[in-house]
Amino acid sequence: MSSTFSLPASRTEVVLEEIRRGILTRELKPGQPLVEAELAARLGVSKTPVREALKVLSNTGLVTFSPYKGASVCVVDAELAKSVYDVRMVLEPEAVRRSVERRSPDLFEDAAEALKEASAAISGKDQAALSLLNRRFHRALYSGCGNPLMVSILDDLKDRAALISVVGWAANPSWRREWAEHKAVLAAAKKGDADGAAGLLRAHIGDFLARILETIGDE
Repeated sequence: MSSTFSLPASRTEVVLEEIRRGILTRELKPGQPLVEAELAARLGVSKTPVREALKVLSNTGLVTFSPYKGASVCVVDAELAKSVYDVRMVLEPEAVRRSVERRSPDLFEDAAEALKEASAAISGKDQAALSLLNRRFHRALYSGCGNPLMVSILDDLKDRAALISVVGWAANPSWRREWAEHKAVLAAAKKGDADGAAGLLRAHIGDFLARILETIGDE
C-alpha cells in the first residue's frame, strides 16, 4: 500500500479503498491483525478514518472483529465459500435472466468494457484489478433485473465473493478460463437468450465454487 496520500475529499473512503486493495492483493494476509495505529502511520492519516474504514469493511465481509484480538483480515474457509456461492447460485442467474428479458438500452455496455480491461489485468497478473473487474462485470449483468432488493442482496456479497476469488486464484490462477466463460455469458445476453445466459452463469459460478473447495478443502 502507498505510504502517503494527497488530501482527499473523503479520507475514510480513500483509506477504505486502500485497505480493500491490500486485502485483495494479499499484501494483507488472511488472518493478519489490522492495528489501527500501524495502518494510520502507514497511510499517513489519523486513526479515525482507519477505524471507520475497518467498520465498513467488517460489514462487507473483508474484516472480522474479535473482542480480544480486535480487527483482522477475514479468513476464507469452506463454510464461508459455500454460503456466499449458495446465495449467488440461487439469485444471480435469475437476476441476469430478468435483465436480459428487460432488454434495457445499453444494459451490457459496462460488462463489455470490463471484459476489455480484463485482458490487460490478466497479462499483468493484477489480482486486485481482476477482482474489481469481475465484480463490475457481474453487477453490470444483474443490475437491470428490475428488483432493487435482489440487486442490493447481490451487492452485499461483492466483497466476500472477491475475497473468495482471490484465495482461489492464489492457488490456481484460472483467470483466462473464467473470462472466457464471461464472454460466453455476455454473448448469450446480447443475443437476448435469457435462459442461455442464466444457465451459463449458473455453471460458471458452480464450477468456480468446486475449484475453490478443492483448494481450501470441502469440510
